[in-house]
Amino acid sequence: RPMAVEILHLSSVVNSTLVDRDGDRLGRVEDLIARLGFAPHPPVTGVVARIARRQLFVPITQVADLRPGRVQLVGDHLSLQRFDRRAGELLLAKDLRARHLINLQGARLIRANEIELARVGGRWEVVGVDPSPRAALRRLVPRRLGQRIPAGKIVDWATIEPFVGHVPTARLRIPYRKLARLHPAQIADLVEQASHEEGEEIIEAVGQDRELEADVFEELDDHHQLEFIRERPDAQVAAVIDRMDSDDAADLISEIDQERRARILSMLPAAHRRRIETLLGYNPSTAGGLMSPDFLALGQGGSVAQAIELVRSSDFAPGMLNTVYLLDEDGRLAGSVFVVSLVRAGAHAALDQLVEREPVSVPTGADLPDVARMMADYNLVMLPVVDDDERVVGVITVDDVLELLLPAGWRRRYGVASD
Repeated sequence: RPMAVEILHLSSVVNSTLVDRDGDRLGRVEDLIARLGFAPHPPVTGVVARIARRQLFVPITQVADLRPGRVQLVGDHLSLQRFDRRAGELLLAKDLRARHLINLQGARLIRANEIELARVGGRWEVVGVDPSPRAALRRLVPRRLGQRIPAGKIVDWATIEPFVGHVPTARLRIPYRKLARLHPAQIADLVEQASHEEGEEIIEAVGQDRELEADVFEELDDHHQLEFIRERPDAQVAAVIDRMDSDDAADLISEIDQERRARILSMLPAAHRRRIETLLGYNPSTAGGLMSPDFLALGQGGSVAQAIELVRSSDFAPGMLNTVYLLDEDGRLAGSVFVVSLVRAGAHAALDQLVEREPVSVPTGADLPDVARMMADYNLVMLPVVDDDERVVGVITVDDVLELLLPAGWRRRYGVASD
């Protein structure tokens, strides 16, 4: 059976007495230093001590014992080397304690009210964080009383990523590879919970993957979208918008002032610009403003094999690959078929046997309640939108409808609020 690991609260060490091997007082401990980048738990590399008004660095190799209220050295001599920050090192109390951290398990922000240490395999490591209010209370009361306050539920450091943009010598940033494991909506939730500086650090990290960056921007609320593009040059904003779906791009660019909007639109590829400008011509609360111009369409004479190949070769988002629409020679809606029906039938089946000949649709001027009612009545996840000549000009997906029907701030209200 594995031996229990004794947890040491950082607050019980900071401001404790620093003594030599004989127990004689030398000064006091101001902070502990840890080096990030060592999975799963960062090692403690040293102590920042205050001795005779001088701030000194004590390597962890010179520390014989860490315990509440007392840190003892190996010998009776101490180098007078002044403490100087080194790249990649963090001061646990100054840089991390009481600050937000990202808990990747659950994709939420927590506050490091206490940082937990343990001696593992002969070295001291940062093993976890206690985000509970009682941990914050422990820091505020005298040490002898704080020791009586039990720890809350400790979050394993292996699931945590700290913000380090505020650290003067930190060359590290939030690793993109860790954030990339999260869904873009989860990353957007983190940005919306965070301060502006913390949100910038997250956006900077996902910016290493331009497609992910665009996906995250699509998920941000209007306020945060504008907040983060306000400080970016036009070319950088255009690059993000170019990777966004046309309907989301139109929603974002409609919030930008007209002079800047024209400059950004001029930087977009012609085809994408035309799609966005078309959407901007509709009232945003109508079907035309809600729709995406991207949909799968096939001529009436198409085959199952052609329909399946259309799906396979499409670069649309998976949510847009639910239905293939059949259009007559004038672009009018002649039928529809679910992609799942195509897959079940096989390439040699007759398309006519699978097609719904009278699919429902809404005009571009339909309002949100009409759209929601139609999708609910017919149990649809996609609804085609037609113009005045009955030609299909786009589709509305159920997630776009739900986003407008749910109350503002619903993500944080339903279980994604930070601690």
